[in-house]
Amino acid sequence: MKNNNMLWRWLGFIFVLSFGALGYLGVQIYLTAPPIPKAVVTTAGEVLFTGEQVQKGQQVWLASGGQQQGSVWGHGAYLAPDWSADWLHREATALQTIHTQALRKDPSAMTASDRGAVDAALKEEMRRNTYDPTSETVTVSRDRAQAIREVAGHYNALFGSDVLLDKLRDQYAMTGNLLPDAADRQALAAFFFWTSWAATTDRPGEENLSYTSNWPHEPLVGNKMTDSAAIWSMVSIVLLLGAIAAMLWLHGSQRHEPEALPPKADPLLGAVATPSMKATRKYFFAVVGLMLLQIAMGVVTAHYAVEGQSFFGLPLAQVLPYVVSRTVHTQVGIFWIATAWLATGLYIAPLLSGREPKLQKLGVDVLFWALIAIVVGSTVTGWLGTLQHRGVDFSFWVGNQGLEFTSMGRVWQILLFVGLLFWVFLLGRALWPALKKPSETRGLIAMVFLSATCIGGFYATSLTWGQNTHYSMVEYWRWWLVHLWVEGFFEVFATAVVALIFTKLGLVRTESANRAIIAETIVFLFGGILGTLHHLYFTGTPTSVIAVGAVFSALEVVPLTLIGLEALQTYRRSQTLPWLAAYKWPVMCFVAVGFWNTVGAGLLGFAINPPASLYYVQGLNMTAAHGHAALFGVYGMLGIGLMLFCLRGLYARHLHADNLLKPAFWSLNIGLAMMVFLSLLPAGIYQAWASVSKGLWYARSPEIIHSPVMETLVWMRVPGDILFAIGAVLLAWYAVRLLRRPAVVQPASAITVKAVAGL
Repeated sequence: MKNNNMLWRWLGFIFVLSFGALGYLGVQIYLTAPPIPKAVVTTAGEVLFTGEQVQKGQQVWLASGGQQQGSVWGHGAYLAPDWSADWLHREATALQTIHTQALRKDPSAMTASDRGAVDAALKEEMRRNTYDPTSETVTVSRDRAQAIREVAGHYNALFGSDVLLDKLRDQYAMTGNLLPDAADRQALAAFFFWTSWAATTDRPGEENLSYTSNWPHEPLVGNKMTDSAAIWSMVSIVLLLGAIAAMLWLHGSQRHEPEALPPKADPLLGAVATPSMKATRKYFFAVVGLMLLQIAMGVVTAHYAVEGQSFFGLPLAQVLPYVVSRTVHTQVGIFWIATAWLATGLYIAPLLSGREPKLQKLGVDVLFWALIAIVVGSTVTGWLGTLQHRGVDFSFWVGNQGLEFTSMGRVWQILLFVGLLFWVFLLGRALWPALKKPSETRGLIAMVFLSATCIGGFYATSLTWGQNTHYSMVEYWRWWLVHLWVEGFFEVFATAVVALIFTKLGLVRTESANRAIIAETIVFLFGGILGTLHHLYFTGTPTSVIAVGAVFSALEVVPLTLIGLEALQTYRRSQTLPWLAAYKWPVMCFVAVGFWNTVGAGLLGFAINPPASLYYVQGLNMTAAHGHAALFGVYGMLGIGLMLFCLRGLYARHLHADNLLKPAFWSLNIGLAMMVFLSLLPAGIYQAWASVSKGLWYARSPEIIHSPVMETLVWMRVPGDILFAIGAVLLAWYAVRLLRRPAVVQPASAITVKAVAGL
């Protein structure tokens, strides 16, 4: 107990210190972010863009699809260009042509000195910071102004209805006349110019260091990886190897306690579900339905990489454009995984405390229908807003905000925040008796409740940005939500719940589980909180973000090295007694979580996290490979495992068609592995070669995206996708078969929930 108290103190210390550092760096990001000028003017005083247009352009881009239709500063979808890199290359090429023409020489007759002079002049002009803090203006030369107008004209035609660009739109999976208003298209050009300007203009007082730390790679303007990125990448690798060695040594040197002796009979077999526990059934059926919807949208989205406007010849984009299908695919994935975890908390709380609070079932029912209303409402309004071009205000408040993984409108975010706080309230009132009563499991239960409180409270970060918030700060706060909320506190919550499940089943000793969950949370938060910064290397942040992010994102991987071993040990313990066979497939899902944590989150994650790697592969399919393996492999399989455990207690044992779970499990995991390693990862490596050799613009260009190699790799997804879909259908059929008879739990004895809670 004394040792546990010390661990709790360390946990509190790490929590406060890490968030203090993250907050301090947030202030630095705010103070050093690329300035938004009041005007971009020529040397003759002609205004090209205004600051209001830049800010309006950011809103227009997000409302037209945003990070679901290409990307800015590397964050977003992969089919259309990264608009910052695309603008930068187009402007540099146009300016290079203008300078060449000024020499009045035949390009084929130019000497190496001529070409060197043109290249030097181009780099000098593009990198020179002409921002005047007094007048808050950026001044460009007459020649550069001409290049800017040419590029702006291209985007005006692309986002308009120019039929000459129909083929390019098809390659980008863009619908025609995406922005009907000419003023919106002009504002969009202003925003794209500004993001490109920040990516190539040297910071004040710095030489050859842009606001985005020279990202993207663009040889024409001298954008190359910085020395600090290379150095901190080497430091992160050395630190990772040293930390893994230290953890393995510490793990091996510890005195290993005797393993728990599982009971001779299933301690949960006779548990009688309370009304609120039974009310969670509908949550799990919703999980299955949302999972099938996500897979369907994933199939459509992937196919658009081959046919930008059609689905096997059908003009599907007229009613379901790429922006909508990808938005639903990414957002619904978060919805069904989170729903599985929320429902598990509501199911297990009365089981742990032995108490059914008054009106708890009503609360569980109200929360379910509120969540359904939010999911359906945000999806429908987002679809309508995109399809009907409802404008920036509609998109921000009720439509699609255009931000990846947090795209729902602000009204829906507020409602979801209220819903999560209500979930914490329901969970807390059900767990309160167990929290008050001294017991071996009280530490685990406290961790469940504390992490649930953080889940509810930290969703408030989705409300921190507004329509006019600087884009660097939008990214800062968005990754608080995506990384810390989804990948952080939800993971701690789920891990604590799994630990409680294993202690109830007798697979692990309660005392060991208490210490392990606190220690693992300390290690995770120590790397995970400041590891958030690896998403922000190149989003207009100071170079200190690269240093801190590189070091702590490497430490994120350290605890994952032992998860595979723990998963194997768990599987072996589950084979010791015949009655544990009833929990084989929930346990196998937890084993799969260990595997994908090591491979998807650890191996593939660290392959892209060091600054030297991310400099070249940010915004490429390397990220998609890591994202699919980590999001579904870790969080998805964890949600499925928790769902299967809860359904085991909600329906009579004879109703469970376990013969369907075996092929479902293997189809899902093998299909995911085929998808990642036969398609996404090779595609990412191929794009990485293009990015290193010529620049990010080239890696995201139609020449690469629609090359025979890339389109072949897209088709290579089909076998894995089919196998994966079969697994999901089998899982859905398993769930449906539970309804073939009245869902009445038939306990083998008169054991009550209260009795189980006292085990």
